[in-house]
Amino acid sequence: MQTIPVNIYDKEGIENTDATLEKVLERAQDLNIRQVVVATTTGQTALACADSMPGMDIIGVTMHAVDSDVYVNRHGEKVLAKDPSIMEEARRKGVKFYTGVHPLRGAVTNALKDAFNGYSAHDVIAETLMKLFSTGTKVAVECTLMAADAGYLDMQNDIIAIGGYRGGADTALVLKPAYSYRLFEMKVREIICFPRAAQK
Repeated sequence: MQTIPVNIYDKEGIENTDATLEKVLERAQDLNIRQVVVATTTGQTALACADSMPGMDIIGVTMHAVDSDVYVNRHGEKVLAKDPSIMEEARRKGVKFYTGVHPLRGAVTNALKDAFNGYSAHDVIAETLMKLFSTGTKVAVECTLMAADAGYLDMQNDIIAIGGYRGGADTALVLKPAYSYRLFEMKVREIICFPRAAQK
């Protein structure tokens, strides 16, 4: 039986990004994985992937609707997502970007929740991933579904998906990808890194 170490962080957050990307590169090389899906708000985490993993096929999935005014804190100042200059630099380094409808937390599901004050099965799945595992786990799964639905992934091979909380990356999973309409065919092969659940 093979023993694989899991990097466990004390808490969620951007301060884990460098360690996460280092572990992702190591595991990708061990498993000969060529595709990495990374959730990115401004494009910064995707750019960091490109810098730390040259030659990899990196798909940056922006986790916000096209018309959303979303800001994140970067070096003490608010940066609008998506940041065109950061994304353009990442594109020059080979990153492909995709923005689309969130299969678990977006589109019609949110409209129904707002209109009727209720929750859908999509919300239950999202909340389960977030509350039992981590926000980054939900994000990694969701951005993989988005990249698959958009036709960016080689569906015959495992990928690595990176997610996080409030910028940066704190969760990385080896996944067998699936399309959103076949969600339960997705398989979590390995947890590369993961934040310890918050103490309540």
